[in-house]
Amino acid sequence: MTRGTVLLTDSYADRRNAIYGPLRNEGVFTWDCMFGQEYALAGLHRLSRERHREMLAAAEALGRIYAKTVAVVQQGEAALWAELGLPEAAFGAVALRFDETIPTLIGRFDFADTPDGLKMLEFNSDTPTGIVEAFHVNGVVCEAYGAENPNRGCSAMLGMAFTRMKEVYRKAGCRTERTVFSALDWHEEDAGTTRYLLAQSGMEGASFVPLSALRVQGERLWAPAAGSDTAELQPVDLLYRLHAIEKLAQDYDDDGYQTGEHVLRLIACGELAVINPPSGFAAQTKALQALIWNLHETGQFFAPAEHEMIERYMLPTYLEPCFPEGTPYVSKPILGREGSGVTIYDGNGAAPEESGETEYMHQPMVYQQYAQLPEIEIETLSGPYRGRLLWGCFLIDGKGSAVVARVGGRITDNLSFYLPSAFADE
Repeated sequence: MTRGTVLLTDSYADRRNAIYGPLRNEGVFTWDCMFGQEYALAGLHRLSRERHREMLAAAEALGRIYAKTVAVVQQGEAALWAELGLPEAAFGAVALRFDETIPTLIGRFDFADTPDGLKMLEFNSDTPTGIVEAFHVNGVVCEAYGAENPNRGCSAMLGMAFTRMKEVYRKAGCRTERTVFSALDWHEEDAGTTRYLLAQSGMEGASFVPLSALRVQGERLWAPAAGSDTAELQPVDLLYRLHAIEKLAQDYDDDGYQTGEHVLRLIACGELAVINPPSGFAAQTKALQALIWNLHETGQFFAPAEHEMIERYMLPTYLEPCFPEGTPYVSKPILGREGSGVTIYDGNGAAPEESGETEYMHQPMVYQQYAQLPEIEIETLSGPYRGRLLWGCFLIDGKGSAVVARVGGRITDNLSFYLPSAFADE
């Protein structure tokens, strides 16, 4: 059995191996299983064209709202940035503004498809993942089943976005001669995602360099020259890094030197350009959702059409749990990821469900009205599984792009399944 000839009469395991075996061999997508468990599913979830169009339109509308808000936040002061939960080491970088028409270059909005319509849960604007799954794997699975891929043509948007951002930096007076793509090389998903983006970027002479091989010396960031040993270093002008800003702010070298803070100073001083741009740092904090909702509730700042989009697609979000009695809500760490530290409260203040992960529990929280994810049944290697469906929609250079579905519990975590999607026959 080969790709393009998957038969529904075959067993699920055979269909899965026919799809993901070649992808593993190609080296583009090697994490179809993670943590010893199945991650990428071999089935297809059918998506209506109407819902797909709305998701893209919602992402673009929310992207403009975020861009408008972030542009003002970046002109704020340290007290505001601290209240939003941004690390102090990043304050200098956060103030840098390059393109106020977009909140970030590569972002992903997460949506719940509720009885009241699409509701945005959060915006992953700093270091979103699920990119290879959405922009590449989804098309392979659709081809295998002879289905229509909703993400067809979206990969071309990545190269255009990188090219335009590089030109934005060049016009701003930044050096852009040498570009490096970097991630933790031992982290299969992060490294694979970064290498995929490098291949899609179209940036001549760019190379992948592990984070561990980067060096900060003086007023530059340095990386090994392509094809050389680590002793030969060259300065880096433009860095794509799949490494969260809050983690970078806490990075130390083996001697205890604060290398992450040094890198952030280089960004703040204009000695290093980065993708995602600094606006993506500011947009990442979930406290920004609370700020947007507060401005909406008080009728401030936004135009009538923007208020309409906020009301339609966003959820009431606050820095304190101030919901009427009987209203279920969720607490989330402001810079948390993959559901870690999330707690769902019922309307009476009890905590019926917690993520069980404590990595981000030390952070301040935001409190968001609970939106229940729809329940679906999927096929897995372990048999049928009933879980909750979460949609992601990428925002690439301000445009709605590829969509990606995950299935897990009421809290979508890093063990949730990736579920390929295809257009429903209409």
